[in-house]
Amino acid sequence: MTEPDLKQQLAERFREVNGDHPMSDADDAYTNAQFVTLEELCEAHGRDVAAVRRLMLGRRLPLPGYLRSDGAEMVPADLFALADEAGGVERLEAWFTAQWADPDTGKAEWNAYLSGQYVCLHAVTPAAIQRKEYLTAAISASENEPDAGSARWYGRLHALVDELDALEPAFTAYDRLRFGGPTSRDTCIDAIRTRFPRR
Repeated sequence: MTEPDLKQQLAERFREVNGDHPMSDADDAYTNAQFVTLEELCEAHGRDVAAVRRLMLGRRLPLPGYLRSDGAEMVPADLFALADEAGGVERLEAWFTAQWADPDTGKAEWNAYLSGQYVCLHAVTPAAIQRKEYLTAAISASENEPDAGSARWYGRLHALVDELDALEPAFTAYDRLRFGGPTSRDTCIDAIRTRFPRR
């Protein structure tokens, strides 16, 4: 398969996963600030871009996080970091899924990772994924705690929100289209800070 064919096939797979939503100028500017093009990253790491596209299509590496309006595949600068840590792409799935005690959870997280939709984290690692899950669950449940509304409760809540804030980027309007609603930043950071301002 030629390189243009691979790029087209990858774009089609991306839209199967994310839907076909327009990228605005603001979305493009956001992705330019947060991500790099696949070509640029491959050149910087001495990797063949066609080979990397094949790995993405073969479910060995995650799909791009975004397709810019000009069709450029936007990926995180650390796209290859987990594979390197695992000892190679061929070992990545086993290494990744082993980071969860429950094999079914590990497999589900692997599938989520491959989707490229973990644009909700500055660094997409199993530890960061697990921490985000813990923080969003704790923040969502906070109003049901026995001491809700107390000074100590406010302190705990804002510590959780601040930690999540450090893990997550800002997101862009495109994300709200493909995810079909508000992001975790909207619900667990911005909304919480508005409803429960610091005391």
